[in-house]
Parts: sequence; structure tokens; C-alpha cells
Amino acid sequence: MKITVSALSNQDRDAWEKLYYAYADFYHMPMDSTILDTVWSWIFDPNNPFFSLIAKNETDEVLGFVHCREMPSPLRGSVVGFLDDLYVKPEYRGTGSVQALYEGLKKLGKEKNWPFIRWITAENNYRGRASYDKIAEKTPWLTYQMPIE
Repeated sequence: MKITVSALSNQDRDAWEKLYYAYADFYHMPMDSTILDTVWSWIFDPNNPFFSLIAKNETDEVLGFVHCREMPSPLRGSVVGFLDDLYVKPEYRGTGSVQALYEGLKKLGKEKNWPFIRWITAENNYRGRASYDKIAEKTPWLTYQMPIE
């Protein structure tokens, strides 16, 4: 299978929405048109350092996506990359789609001069973590989240 990775385009909206609903469902997160419209606007806002890449096969079927952004790293005095979302349709996992998205992400990171790209994932995302273990170093940091009530 030939897989290409490129920036998301306006013509990809319907396919992207279906994937994003599936991604949100995987993490048991609510998803609605307001969230979709907000994320879509971030992707295409030239003043917002938020990016999306998609993987397609030779028939132009969208197989998966990544969302990432620039993030200041104060201790480094530089901007780094942060991977927010990565999702590939279950039937295309193991076909090279994930690896193609990683390569596209790495290329974007080089273009942006990020020294690295960091991400978090769910503890029980065993399949994803097995993939991450092959391409990245697990950091010693734990993630906390403080609700703002």
C-alpha cells in the first residue's frame, strides 16, 4: 500500500470529522460540532501554531491524522513540538500508516526547528505505547491535571 502524508486541506473535512469522532470515542470524550469547528479553525489559522497532518492511501482514503502544536519550553529557552492527537483507523493499523505519520511529524518538526516532539498518552493505550516505545524515549515525568472550577 502506498501511503502519503500531507497537511490537512479543506477538502478533507468530512473524512477528518469521522476520524476525530472515532478518536474521541476511543478516549471516552464528548465530541460535538462546536468542538469540531473550534479545532478545524485552529488548524487553518495562520496565527495559531497548531498543525494537522493526514495519511492517505493510493485511492485518497484518509487513514489517520495527527494534531500537534508548538509549545514554549522555558528551561530550554526555545519552542518544542507537542503531539496532541494521533489516530489511525483500526483496520489500517499495522500497515505502515502510523509510521508514515511519525515520519511526517518528524519532517514538520525539522521544518519548525523543534529540538524534539513530546506527547502523553493514556496508561492503558497499550498498542499505541508499544509503537511509541519503538520511536521515542519514555520520559520520567508524570502528568497531573488541576481542574479549574
